[in-house]
Amino acid sequence: MKPAVTIKKVAYRGWKNCCRISNGKVELIVTTDVGPRVIRFGFIGGQNLFKEYDAQLGKRGGKVWRIYGGHRLWHAPEDANRTYFPDNFPVTVEQHAGQARFIQPVETTTGIQKEIEIKLAPNRVSVELVHRLRNTGAWPVELAPWALSVMAPGGTGIIPLPARGSHPKDLLPGNSLTLWQYTDMSDRRWTWGRQYILLRQDSDSKSQPQKLGALIPDGWAGYALNGQLFVNKFACVAGANYADYGCNFETFTNHEMLEIETLGPFTKIAPGQTVAHTETWSLFDNVPAPECDRDVTQHVLPNVRR
Repeated sequence: MKPAVTIKKVAYRGWKNCCRISNGKVELIVTTDVGPRVIRFGFIGGQNLFKEYDAQLGKRGGKVWRIYGGHRLWHAPEDANRTYFPDNFPVTVEQHAGQARFIQPVETTTGIQKEIEIKLAPNRVSVELVHRLRNTGAWPVELAPWALSVMAPGGTGIIPLPARGSHPKDLLPGNSLTLWQYTDMSDRRWTWGRQYILLRQDSDSKSQPQKLGALIPDGWAGYALNGQLFVNKFACVAGANYADYGCNFETFTNHEMLEIETLGPFTKIAPGQTVAHTETWSLFDNVPAPECDRDVTQHVLPNVRR
């Protein structure tokens, strides 16, 4: 018998109307009372790779934006008034064979409607998420789709750099990194390698937030947590205009969590049109947390290439 993907309504941590998507190996729990948020992703019976904010679980309604945890969809560039529109209300769910689409009510302040379509492979640990932003307003809007995964604490983010070169052969720059005004390159949580940048999440309450952005031509980033490896694959469109000085990837950490963030290019969306941004998630077991380039090459990269 071929493996099958099941989609069932379940209660989860205070929300009565969640969707559980599973193929017998892994499961995703998606909220529909709020969001949409993928609030859980992990092996069945195993750890949740995503952070959950216990004090906010089960809440709904209200005008204050809540992080909740899990995976969400925003649009860039970040702005205090526009970005933090509260997703505290029920979403529409459309189910199809082996996949489901979660559609948020239109944002009253922007005219943008968000949706996430999730398709889980039946026989392997691979999830395709198509994020869409639809312009329901009366005039064109320029924005970039921005997908953010709030990872559970205690892990290590893995950021690949473009292929390195040598002097004097390579005289022109090969890539750029975007730093925020609070980024501290001397912070002990960073490991600056030749091929990879590592960022360790530290739950010490004295740890200050850190953020980094980059253009990643290889189109993947990872997070290692307690022997498991989360891999997120995404597009890099050559010559496209990306937000934040050209970033298709960003990472942020504080003393509670670490975020793996991917971005699509800036797009001008005409009234009634939609822009899409796709991520593909994989999850691997028995993978040690890397501490240097050699560890990534030996333990992480073979799984990324699978």
